[in-house]
Amino acid sequence: MNVAAYHPWVYLKGGAERTLLELIRRSRHRWTLFTNHYDPEGTFPEFRDIQVIELRRVSVKRSLVHVGAAVLQVMLQQIPTQNIDAVMVSSEGLGNLVPFRCRRVPVFCFCHTPLKVVYDPFTRARYSAQSPSLAMRLAIDLYTRVDRWGWRYYRRVFCNSREVASRVLNAHLIHPDFVEVLYPGVDLHQFDPQGPQEAFFLLPGRIARTKNIELGIDAFLQFKRNNHAAKAFKLVIAGMVDQKSQPYLRQMQQRAQGCSDIHFVISPSDDELRDLYRRCFASLFTALNEDWGIVVLEAMASGKPVIAVNRGGPTESIVHGETGLLCPAEPSAFALEMADLIADPVRALAMGQGGRQRAVTFTWEPFVRRIDDYVDSLAGKTDLTIAVR
Repeated sequence: MNVAAYHPWVYLKGGAERTLLELIRRSRHRWTLFTNHYDPEGTFPEFRDIQVIELRRVSVKRSLVHVGAAVLQVMLQQIPTQNIDAVMVSSEGLGNLVPFRCRRVPVFCFCHTPLKVVYDPFTRARYSAQSPSLAMRLAIDLYTRVDRWGWRYYRRVFCNSREVASRVLNAHLIHPDFVEVLYPGVDLHQFDPQGPQEAFFLLPGRIARTKNIELGIDAFLQFKRNNHAAKAFKLVIAGMVDQKSQPYLRQMQQRAQGCSDIHFVISPSDDELRDLYRRCFASLFTALNEDWGIVVLEAMASGKPVIAVNRGGPTESIVHGETGLLCPAEPSAFALEMADLIADPVRALAMGQGGRQRAVTFTWEPFVRRIDDYVDSLAGKTDLTIAVR
């Protein structure tokens, strides 16, 4: 079957982009990826090997004017559906405006998260603390009203975790009968679980405000101050930084100033990142309420324990005390777990081995097969079904 996927912007190396790429590359169906902003230099290079069609370009800036223009463009545009049997919206918020103009074919959704500033209480609280303008609050309220209407057109919503499914259901965006949790995976063959335990902690993933990098930096500084055995250890923060996150990167570099044992690796290649996973002692994951967390799977596939915030997606992938450690989002809690791990490297190694075994349960094959089977089930069903009435 011919399937169209829509993702508003493909310009980063993140979990959403990795999920789309693996699905399209491994599927037995023929996919065309539509987007309103495609940057082949900024995202995974493998996107060049699939059919990507850029519609009228929208800005990736997050100002009120730019976001408003993007909302109008996405809402009013029409994805070409000639010779298309189904449309999958890859949604982090803006994509839910697409179904309004896709009436000829069935539409379903893979939800990375509904708009976090609205539907995730932790993101909303952090945003509110920044005292957004009245105009921005009104714009978010207007968008939310339109967004809720868009959810009515989905035949099915696949959520990437129970955490995301709970956001969808708690907000009553769609009936529970139309919601299914489907975990994105990891390619085990790409990660070496036999690497050494070198004296550094790795904090991988995009360097962006939502990833709460300051928690990792503050925890590491406490770890260094309070433990003589920590003297040899370093912290490596590795990930891409898009233009809007450059100010945040500078803030984090200033926060780490004075500690020569904190290193930033900006925009590492896939090979460089896999090598860091392979060699690190353990990995840190500091996002406050992550949707899912593919980098957690990558660390476990590399045979390394993960210390993560005890909230959101990592609570579904990490088995506390067996494949990693879950703790409060406090520097002192992270520092204590880091100290306990280096004091018992045999335990850390066993956790890493347990993580590799756990990662085996999260591979791409069952993920892609479920989407493919669902697309097959849509064959010949071109009538529009409203999910919530």
